[in-house]
Amino acid sequence: MAMAMAGTATFSISSATSIFRTSSSLKFSSKPMLIPMRFSPKTQSPPRTLRIYALTSNDIKVGTNLEVDGAPWRILEFLHVKPGKGAAFVRTKMRNYITGNTVEKTFRAGSTIEEANVFKESKQFTYKDGSQFVFMDLNTFEESRLNEADVGDKTKWLKEGMDCNLLFWNGKIIDFELPITVQLTVVDIDPGLKGDTASGGSKPATVDTGAVVNVPLFVNIGDEILVDTRTGQYMSRA
Repeated sequence: MAMAMAGTATFSISSATSIFRTSSSLKFSSKPMLIPMRFSPKTQSPPRTLRIYALTSNDIKVGTNLEVDGAPWRILEFLHVKPGKGAAFVRTKMRNYITGNTVEKTFRAGSTIEEANVFKESKQFTYKDGSQFVFMDLNTFEESRLNEADVGDKTKWLKEGMDCNLLFWNGKIIDFELPITVQLTVVDIDPGLKGDTASGGSKPATVDTGAVVNVPLFVNIGDEILVDTRTGQYMSRA
């Protein structure tokens, strides 16, 4: 009887006389005989890769990532145009992830466009090391660094411990995204600014990241406020 046990085949011969004639020179052990057998290890799945899909101009929308002339671009605006004469086309405004340049470009309706292999990874901003901003993957503790030029104006909303999205293309960080809403602390307000809180007026306030935000007159130093990082506008008290 054969039994498979953890990669080893076991063969047990319980009665030799039922198969062979009894012989004094031929002896069989009553213990099971273990014959090691080699099994191929389980094939590991290949590392995760993102497929690049071919799009058409009809797939273009705000936020679409395209690869044009060997560079990654993000669609900022688009408009499908169907003139009275001639072929239809899509007029776009798009930004180069690498250079930051914004250009207008048209695509013929139905034309094939390559989607840029841009993907996001969540990282936490942990600290600033000189002129570099250090982000950490909380699962692997791997660090990624961005220079001040890469962060740009977004630094005015960036706080230690903040979770952000880093964007990768061809293994390189090309951009990062702040949370849409951030909670900041008011650290300074011009004491000479006064007004009727019921009139809906506003005043400039400095928050703990150094940014200046226009806030309602009832906001005071020490208040926690919510700010939209896309517009820099005050949303509410936290």
